Amino acid sequence: MKITRLEVSVLRAPPTERPHWTSHFIVPTANEILVRLWTDEGIDGFGLATSYTPIDFAVRAFQAGLGDLILGEDPLAPERLYAKLFGLTSKRVANEKGWSREALIRISAAVDIACWDILGKAAGLPLYRLFGGYRGQVPAYVTCAYYRDGKDLAELRDEMEMLKAQGHTGFKAKFGGLPLAQDVERLALMREVVGPDRHLMVDVNRAWDLDTAIEGARLIEPLDPLWLEEPLTWEDDRRGMKLLSAKTRIPLSGGESETTSYGCRAMLEEQAIQILQFDCTMMGGFTEGRKLAALCELNHVKVAPHHDCFIHAHVVAGSPAGYIVESFTDPERDPLQAELFEAPPELRDGTLTLSERPGLGLTLSERALAKFGSRIV
Repeated sequence: MKITRLEVSVLRAPPTERPHWTSHFIVPTANEILVRLWTDEGIDGFGLATSYTPIDFAVRAFQAGLGDLILGEDPLAPERLYAKLFGLTSKRVANEKGWSREALIRISAAVDIACWDILGKAAGLPLYRLFGGYRGQVPAYVTCAYYRDGKDLAELRDEMEMLKAQGHTGFKAKFGGLPLAQDVERLALMREVVGPDRHLMVDVNRAWDLDTAIEGARLIEPLDPLWLEEPLTWEDDRRGMKLLSAKTRIPLSGGESETTSYGCRAMLEEQAIQILQFDCTMMGGFTEGRKLAALCELNHVKVAPHHDCFIHAHVVAGSPAGYIVESFTDPERDPLQAELFEAPPELRDGTLTLSERPGLGLTLSERALAKFGSRIV
């Protein structure tokens, strides 16, 4: 089988009037590269690349001819094609062409996911079965409690009541953007609304120094968080989290900010985390995501990928180490989860049920593509 045609689009949504802030940066409502591949045997597939930084670097790489290296390749050999594209990060030609390292990392991930989509369709099986088929349903939580201009405790209460009414059983709060006492007050309100039987997670997005993290963990521990995510600033977070883990009983999680699977491996080797949150759409695709899931299983670490629940559900469902997926049910925060796919897998009462359709099991909405997409290749 050979790849005979590809299309590449940028998926964007206009910024909202009240941006969604984490502890220290605004999360884009939509900022993704969509890669669609067609083959000489009539099977097609797609993959996505997500970025929190401007995605123009990936656009320029495709406009400078990167797609020519994909045409003619065998999509049923995703390991080989992934190695070829990722390997360009260390090749002179990439510099000559102006293909940045970040662009190549993102693009190799999207192309890899598209190849696996084709492979699953060729096999007539959903990817979660090819990845091990450990279960057909996975737990899901909703990310919420973003900082927004003028948002007070009353608005936060209304948000939590709405999400609770939607049937969610896990809620991840943005944290670290206010003084500790105010953030703890926010989390206490959330615990009050959702009750003692639902899960709360805390996501600091790498905002604290070690002393603040130790104190923060001490203050939130009575509120029984399921995990504390990316608590420490980026420059030495692996070693810092190992030190923090000795000071708290709260499980620590991280990995979404790593740019390679090697960085995630280092987190496991340093015994810095109990939950790994790699993102197949930001680096590695399924080729590397499957390896990380196996590594987690062998190191007694749980897999809870970042973002894109309909894509990452396959990795979580395929592995005994699979734990939970992240969802965004506010279309203002993530319009792509709400609109990009026709009849996506059902998400109800904190559980996502995977489709038995082959490959990713997802059908792109042409209406959504017209609304959010801008074709570049």
